[in-house]
Parts: sequence; C-alpha cells; structure tokens
Amino acid sequence: MFEKLKDKSLSPSQERFDTIIGRTTQIYGRLVLLDSVRIDGKVVGNIETTKDNKVTVAIGKTGEVSGDITAHRVMVAGKVEGNIYAAERVEFHKDSIVQGDISYGSIAVEHGARLLGLVIQNPISSAAANSNADAKNVIKKAQESSS
Repeated sequence: MFEKLKDKSLSPSQERFDTIIGRTTQIYGRLVLLDSVRIDGKVVGNIETTKDNKVTVAIGKTGEVSGDITAHRVMVAGKVEGNIYAAERVEFHKDSIVQGDISYGSIAVEHGARLLGLVIQNPISSAAANSNADAKNVIKKAQESSS
C-alpha cells in the first residue's frame, strides 16, 4: 500500500541551459534573464525573467543565491536565501535549503529538502498563473494576515 519514499527522486530534467554560472564564479548584482540559467556558483542579487519567456532557473548542488528569484520554472538543489516566485513549477531536490517565501503553480519536494517560509500556490486562473506580480501579491497578503 505504501511505497518507499527514500528511494524515490525527482526525474531528471530535460532542460537546455544557455548560460551556466560555474562553481568558482561569484556574481554581485541583479540578473535579468532571457534564457534559462544553471547556477553552480554564487549570486548575490535578484534574478528576474520577463513574464512572457518560459525561462528556467536551476540552482545546482554547489549553487547559492541570496536574493529573490522570479521565473517560469525554478529548480533548487543548492541554497536560496530569498523569495521564489515560480509561475509554473518549483522543484526542491534532496539537501536543498530555502529560506524565504515560495509562490508556485505546481510543486515537487524531494525527501530531505529544507524549506523555511510560506509556501503558497498561485491562483488557478490562466491569467494569474502566468503573472509573477500576482504571485508577489499572494505572498504579501499571506504575510500581512499572519502578522
């Protein structure tokens, strides 16, 4: 009746990353992306994408981000200190650490991932699911009501 969850992991992604930030690279400042990115190094600053682009931000096991992430899809295997606004999907892999609020369309969390913050699903309507501004408003309302 119950399956062993210990041996289950998220299926490997078929994403194509046009930009890779290597593990010895550190970036300080705001990133505005037009294509998907994989981060194995360190980024201090917000990561943003345009609303119309279906851009993926992936943080590898050695990757660290200190800032908010706004994207169509976000995959985390490393560390994030900041809010995550994923219009479509967010994935947290084993041993990932996230300190910040999360707004998502759909979510996958592997056993062993550590999340500290609000976890809020975006409204279901198609217009709202594609709007990162709506995701930010949902988190803001939840924070105000919990105070």
